Amino acid sequence: MFLVLLATRELKDFFAKARNGSIRVVKVIIRDEQLVLGMYKEPSQTWDRDYDNFILPLLEDLQPCYILYRLDSQNAQGYEWLFISWSPDYSPVRQKMLYAATRATVKKEFGGGHIKDELFGTMKEDVCLGGYQKHIQSRLGPAPLTAAEEELKQIKINEVKTEISIQSKHQTMQGIAFPIQESAMTAILLLKERKINYIQMKLDIGKETINLVHTDVTDILDLPKRIPNNAPRYHFFLYKHSHEGDYIESVVFIYSMPGYKCGIKDRMLYSSCKGPLLDVVEQQLQLKVVKKIEIDNGEELTPDFLYEEVHPKQHAYKQAFAKPKGPAGKRGQKRIIKGAGEAENGEDF
Repeated sequence: MFLVLLATRELKDFFAKARNGSIRVVKVIIRDEQLVLGMYKEPSQTWDRDYDNFILPLLEDLQPCYILYRLDSQNAQGYEWLFISWSPDYSPVRQKMLYAATRATVKKEFGGGHIKDELFGTMKEDVCLGGYQKHIQSRLGPAPLTAAEEELKQIKINEVKTEISIQSKHQTMQGIAFPIQESAMTAILLLKERKINYIQMKLDIGKETINLVHTDVTDILDLPKRIPNNAPRYHFFLYKHSHEGDYIESVVFIYSMPGYKCGIKDRMLYSSCKGPLLDVVEQQLQLKVVKKIEIDNGEELTPDFLYEEVHPKQHAYKQAFAKPKGPAGKRGQKRIIKGAGEAENGEDF
């Protein structure tokens, strides 16, 4: 299985040495199902002058790798680092899947607090100094409204101008199909093959993409801990259980939205991207999702709750319609209807 890959002791020790600032660049590769040290270099000049001279020679045309590059800036934990995932287009598919599934492990072993930024590249133009500078500008610089933001703006304008009446029709946002990041697509395929059992995704609203957060192995008792209490997320969970004596593995989709702790823009975009995401997963990637669940917080995800959602109780019979009873008490005096010849001398009874 891909997710059991671990760093060697040599790599862990070298990470500790690199974090003190004596190393400029570290290349990490997968060999014999382990994360190992591929190559490293010490600083020569400033970070931007070293960048292309140090990074580009480490990139192979057919072989993915991870690169940790030390910047000259520092935070409370020490020097800040750039984490690069290199996955060339023509590398073997299995290699792409393996590196995509292990990326979170590398970051965890190195220490996420030291990583200032991340880059993903399939061509050298993506991760060269010019590519990194473009990435910084797109993230920090003022940008025009995206297509999704334009749609939100138009909806608000229409809501202001709309006259409310009994015949009013309200405009609603159609599903927005953000592209799914390659690593997230790879994770879905791994879940389909039962290589992993959990996927967490989030929206990158600035780039208008659906990104992979992590694919950590998750037990059903640990599932509530995976749900952030301050940010929306999409989750896919492989629910392994028994039902009526049979062992079953069911993929469950969970949309977590922590109520009004999130802004209206996040709530609208996550809600609108959910449908198109599931269309891609179920129709294009052919991953069967047996249940779709929406929750406010992780405390709801108990084993009993999941079981009842996947296998709702069926009622064995329907209650027959009960004829309503008549009014209580007497209905009053019976009326006597006289026929012809039943009265004499015009007198009534």
